[in-house]
Amino acid sequence: MPTATLDGRFTREKLAGALTAAAGLLGLDPSGARLLRFTNNAVYRLASAPVVLRIVGSRALRHRVSRVVTVARHFERHGVPAIRLLPGVEQPLVVGEHLVTAWEYVPPAARRASAKDLALLLRRVHELPVPDGVGEWAPLADVRARVADAEELDPGDRRFLLRRCAEVEAALGELEFPLPSGLIHGDAHPGNVIVGPDGPVLCDFDSTTHGPREWDLTPLAVGRERFGDPAGRYRMLADVYGFDVAAWDGFPVLRAARELKLTTSVLPILRSHPQVRAELRRRLDDLRAGRMADPWARYR
Repeated sequence: MPTATLDGRFTREKLAGALTAAAGLLGLDPSGARLLRFTNNAVYRLASAPVVLRIVGSRALRHRVSRVVTVARHFERHGVPAIRLLPGVEQPLVVGEHLVTAWEYVPPAARRASAKDLALLLRRVHELPVPDGVGEWAPLADVRARVADAEELDPGDRRFLLRRCAEVEAALGELEFPLPSGLIHGDAHPGNVIVGPDGPVLCDFDSTTHGPREWDLTPLAVGRERFGDPAGRYRMLADVYGFDVAAWDGFPVLRAARELKLTTSVLPILRSHPQVRAELRRRLDDLRAGRMADPWARYR
């Protein structure tokens, strides 16, 4: 993997330009905005108004933005506690090469979201009808898109990731899921829950689709196994939700798919966010060597 410092498509300077343009379209002042998150997307909290702007990072994943808007409106219609799109705005906003969505800011409460919060929200989501336009669950399609859109990637790593995708996809096709399929969040972990003044709300709908409910229970199980998260966190999720995905014999296949997504999430912004290179290298080496017990650190 090249290590030279190159000009990425998603540098802080380019993000600042997109932020300024998007705020201008809304008639808002971008000065003093704070960057809350920067991996697949750049998420800014404006200082001048209770608004969050979310700038899509990967060209190959822009198609997900219309799904995000559809899901957000579906959740609002059905009263699911979730972040809300900024009203009265046609979304997404087109700002040069970027797509941007605008959201109402949720002031965080003193406590962080728990696995119980997540489990209760997932039960609400899983009871909903599936709206038109969300598509079918295809977790490795996003992995392939990120590989194709990588700012830099060694050809050997590219071949390995695509080969691994094919192997895991074939294994997924052989699974017989014990739970009924339905609407799923797709990236369900407490980091995608904000505890606001009115209680916990879901956020980040990029991966929401029609698919197996077991997938929404997988991230915390993988977090326990790969990031060393407290075992009690996953145990609470399984107990409150009412299903232990880690005890199911199909879990290793779901874990393999989740780990591919976790590994490749930074590829489209790697040149713009070079501090994640070492962790990416470690994850690729562990996957290639089949090391299942070695701990990972979260991308920062």
